[in-house]
Amino acid sequence: MEKKFIPLSVPNFSGKEKEYVNEAVVSEWVSTGGSLVGEFEKKLAEYTGMPTAVACNSGTSGLHLAQMVAGVAPGDEVLAPALTFIAAVNPIRYVFAEPVFIGCDDTLCMDPDAAEAFLRDSCEMRDGKCYNKKTGKHVSAMVVVHVFGNMAAMERFVPMAKQYGLVLIEDATEALGTYYTEGELKGKMAGTIGDVGVYSFNGNKIVTTGAGGMLVSNHPDWAERARYLSTQAKDDLVQFYHGAVGYNYRLTNVQAAMGLAQMEQLEGFIAHKMELYEFYKNALDGKNGYRILPFRTDIRSNHWFFSLYLEDARHDRDTLIHKLSDEEKIQTRPVWALINEQKPYVDNEAHGMEKAEDYRAKIVNLPCSTNLSLEDAQRVVEALLAY
Repeated sequence: MEKKFIPLSVPNFSGKEKEYVNEAVVSEWVSTGGSLVGEFEKKLAEYTGMPTAVACNSGTSGLHLAQMVAGVAPGDEVLAPALTFIAAVNPIRYVFAEPVFIGCDDTLCMDPDAAEAFLRDSCEMRDGKCYNKKTGKHVSAMVVVHVFGNMAAMERFVPMAKQYGLVLIEDATEALGTYYTEGELKGKMAGTIGDVGVYSFNGNKIVTTGAGGMLVSNHPDWAERARYLSTQAKDDLVQFYHGAVGYNYRLTNVQAAMGLAQMEQLEGFIAHKMELYEFYKNALDGKNGYRILPFRTDIRSNHWFFSLYLEDARHDRDTLIHKLSDEEKIQTRPVWALINEQKPYVDNEAHGMEKAEDYRAKIVNLPCSTNLSLEDAQRVVEALLAY
């Protein structure tokens, strides 16, 4: 019998998605003007405890809007992680600024020690602004990514950003539902702590609308500016007057219908993710040369992705991935290639890369869909222990 294919991460449409989408279609509001977009924005704002949210057509467009409303200017420099998906960094170039890459710590998120060392040793303050002593450029912002649903060290980055006059942009595209359970930021959700935060609803995210994103901000005027720019900067809805160069970045009503149904299930999705993670951890951690990387103990993570670390040198990442795919029909993947090694960014500065290079070489992401059964997870475990 042919083995059943086990995907890495696929959507879970077990709620009212079809019902809500059908209502949107019957209403004939399928584009960006329907009422469900506003309802979806309200639902996410309520869930995250933010005053408002701005829907957009992807996490990437949300990050572009974040750079714009934050005032990142052409020629500026922006601190950014090297270990992340490239879509977190490309928007810096969209506004004609340049990233300065920072390595990761053991959460896989940007290393606060390396970031602080760069700002302290390689920069100087002039008239309340931070400048790179090597390039002479204004360092105006930092983009912090909450990788795989872990929480970056926001308790460090918030005061750091204030000390050096930096705008703090949170890429929470993988971390909807992650929040602090301890400390001075207790109860604060990923994406709501810095100046502006962005979520993603791509097909593999814990909540999906097929494609889509959402922006939130602790500056209400920034959020409204993002809303304005995302709708072609319309000053008059009847006469077609536009006050700036805007963008077609809005979410559709059909996508919002899906998002509303997905949000109703989010806490259940997270609970199942946590169950799967504990299953993998109990079955694999410390066995056969494997480690399951932990999430921070002072947060409730959404457990979006699980990282198998190949601790034993006898395991080769790519060989393992191909063996699981070809022989077991199990889909896994490596962590992203470091962005400072990508062709568009090889000339940019990079600091504190040691851990990022190690994790890049030794991490395999395991199947973690919100509808993955424990029986299929057991198949994954057995295949790994046999290697």
